[in-house]
Amino acid sequence: MGMPLREHPAARPSPPAPAGPAARRARGGPRLRARLVRAGFVAPVVVYVLAFFAYPLARNVVLSFQDYGIESVYTGDAPFNGLANYARVLHDAVFRTAAANTVVFVVASLLFQFVIGLALAVFFQGSFPLGGLLRSLLLVPWLLPLVVSGTVFRWMLDTGNGVVNQVLLAAHVIGAPVPWLNSVDTAMIGVLLCNVWIGVPFNMVILYGGLRSIPRGLYEAAELDGAGALRRFRHITLPLLRPVITVVLTLGLIYTIKVFDVIWVLTKGGPANATQTVTTYAYQLSFGGLSEFGAGAAAGNVLIVVAMVFAFLYLRSLRSETP
Repeated sequence: MGMPLREHPAARPSPPAPAGPAARRARGGPRLRARLVRAGFVAPVVVYVLAFFAYPLARNVVLSFQDYGIESVYTGDAPFNGLANYARVLHDAVFRTAAANTVVFVVASLLFQFVIGLALAVFFQGSFPLGGLLRSLLLVPWLLPLVVSGTVFRWMLDTGNGVVNQVLLAAHVIGAPVPWLNSVDTAMIGVLLCNVWIGVPFNMVILYGGLRSIPRGLYEAAELDGAGALRRFRHITLPLLRPVITVVLTLGLIYTIKVFDVIWVLTKGGPANATQTVTTYAYQLSFGGLSEFGAGAAAGNVLIVVAMVFAFLYLRSLRSETP
């Protein structure tokens, strides 16, 4: 058995020499450029959010704690008055009416938009000629500006010359023209008709996408087991569509609770505050002749808090559903 060979010291690998400043700069160059590129893409978004969201929101919060009236516009003097604006708003009978109308408007809009949107989504699951074209045409209400949609519905619901009354009169459904937007009893119905028409396409598109993601094999297996259409819808469609339904209802609520354009174009909150919501109430406080900018900011902040609560619940539900 021979003696083990000794490794010559010169054959041993020498430890790597410490990197010099030039080598570190060479490696750090690409990293720095990558960071600058990322910052270049993020910076416009940050500037936009700060300029058009963060600053107006902060300014509105500060304004709600000041006695800011029409005189303050000229003098610049807006003394701090604590919670006086919030107390003035919360104790106002018009605000309580507006809050109740907001609840009715939001709940009724979400209910009808969701039911009609889901029915259309299920209908378009079937294959028939021109189905894609018809589905595209139903997106038109969603694409039109809200002011245009409100103006069109104001013409359609006009008491004397509106097409709705003319059709109902011709069909002998009513005996006299209905003052859709001029009566306390029907003004909210007229506003809801317009808002539901605008929101149905959004519900249909999102729910249609959710329905398309459900495997067809589940329906075929259930049909082989003797399950009818109603049972398949109840035990397959609704459970698997629940995450999509949560998204649709939450986003619809956040959007509907702040609707202003449609109501203002149609009724301006009237008649006799029958369609007054918190958004129109806040606008009238600030710009409707009262010039109570502090109180208007306080009313707007109440609405913002409510919307943020539902937005937080929505984000929390998304986080809980993430695996």
